[in-house]
Amino acid sequence: MPSHRSVILAAILAAIAGVVASLYFEPQIASRLASTEVGQRAVASVLRAQAPSPPAGLAVAVPGQPLPALQLSDLKGASNAIPAAWQGQVTLVNFWATWCAPCLKEMPDLQAFATTQKTGGVRVVGIALDEANSVRDFLQTHNITYPILIDAAGPSDASVRYGNPAGVLPYSILVSSDGRLLKSRIGPFLDAQDIARWVAPTD
Repeated sequence: MPSHRSVILAAILAAIAGVVASLYFEPQIASRLASTEVGQRAVASVLRAQAPSPPAGLAVAVPGQPLPALQLSDLKGASNAIPAAWQGQVTLVNFWATWCAPCLKEMPDLQAFATTQKTGGVRVVGIALDEANSVRDFLQTHNITYPILIDAAGPSDASVRYGNPAGVLPYSILVSSDGRLLKSRIGPFLDAQDIARWVAPTD
């Protein structure tokens, strides 16, 4: 007859196997776990351990502190000083690229969320780590109206400076009205409601 300890161990192993099987056969469960605060901390820890060190002297954002200042161009070539350009309004910044399928999948949800925001609501800004021409071609055939800035992907691009050393896309940050990094998110949002929950004040 199996011992009490053996029964408990078998039950634990069965539970673990069940969770693994669920994640394998139901990827949506994995997405939902990754969208939680605990899941995000776990993903961030793994990626930080694997990511290369940022270039020496590169200023990298720290939660609760002002974002490092950058100059990025929009699709018309106009230079934007950030985060100064976002002063006075909480801003959701989404890093993406035209070759990133999860990025493109979540963009309609970001657009839907952006259209619900009244004056003084959360501003949505996209930063494309891509070629400007590719971004223009994409936007001509998609109804994305929130502002898009351009940066070249690389070891010191805007996403790395704003807390994404592994360069994972999509990557989003929430910036306070006075330019501080409030929180970050690795991976796509599930839907517009997920975005609304993520940006909602926790106090």
